[in-house]
Amino acid sequence: MDLNLLCFLLLGVLLTGYAILDGFDLGVGIIYLFAGSDDDRRTLLNSIGPLWDGNEVWLVTFGGALFAAFPRGYATVLSGFYMIIVLILVALVFRAVSIEFRGKHISTIWRSFFDSTFFLGSALATWLFGFAVGNSMMGVPLTADGEIIAEYTDLIRPFPILVGFFAMSLFALHGAIYAYLKTEGALQKRIHGWIRRASLVFLVLFVATTLFAVIRVPSATHNFRAMPWAWGIVALDLLAVGSIPIMVHNVRARCAFAASSCSIAALVTLFLFSVYPNLVVSSIDPAWNLTIYTAAASEHTLEIITVFACIGMPFVLAYTFIVYWVFRGKVKLGKESY
Repeated sequence: MDLNLLCFLLLGVLLTGYAILDGFDLGVGIIYLFAGSDDDRRTLLNSIGPLWDGNEVWLVTFGGALFAAFPRGYATVLSGFYMIIVLILVALVFRAVSIEFRGKHISTIWRSFFDSTFFLGSALATWLFGFAVGNSMMGVPLTADGEIIAEYTDLIRPFPILVGFFAMSLFALHGAIYAYLKTEGALQKRIHGWIRRASLVFLVLFVATTLFAVIRVPSATHNFRAMPWAWGIVALDLLAVGSIPIMVHNVRARCAFAASSCSIAALVTLFLFSVYPNLVVSSIDPAWNLTIYTAAASEHTLEIITVFACIGMPFVLAYTFIVYWVFRGKVKLGKESY
């Protein structure tokens, strides 16, 4: 059994789970300011209130698994993308503080301030995730010693910037569909209009990002020559993306949410497929790439990780299912609501 590949697939599962689950509550934050009244904004906050912190556990687990299975890759990513990671953490912290503190004081200025920080934290974190993905696909100046020697300004390139905005459009659409499922009445009708506009922006950025990747990013397609079966993932992604507007038009929100979730899963899979077998791609010399073999921990460590993953993942999935089942249904504001 190839334990290195198995651990890489485990990282893929964790990253996909995080993107789907935290993607919709980050998306709710991106569309949040479109809700004008205080009750509407409280409804959106309470739609993710019981779930958002649990969703972020998937990101923490992903970081822990990366450190345990591929410590050299973890060290390189953490040092090379240090400022990006710090900004993501700051954005997520401000976002969490905004959720918890907004309702602590009845003041227009107080609530407007935390409304703004909730939106900015959600939008900035999402954009930075996409920005990091774009740079990972293009490659970074990685030396033979596993050190990224680029200045932060060197990472500001058109493709990562585009991927950042594409990620925002994807999560905004995903979050709007989720919010539609959790609301009712006049707010739900307005959200249906938001979904239509978000779908249009998403489709435009999807086409632009795909064309840019195919034309200007060689790593996006080079693995397809050796593994042509991966075109099936592309087909599934296109099917999911194409079905979202149809489901929205027919007001089949559950199917639209399933389609957006499948699209996110396919996009994360395609991202990992584009860099495989690398964890960090060197733009200086391909021989200096950090792969899942050169950056891995010892075989014994990988065996232990595999055992814990086999034992722990069913509990994680069961817990996630139970939480979502308990808090299913429409949002009702009450005394204990945000």
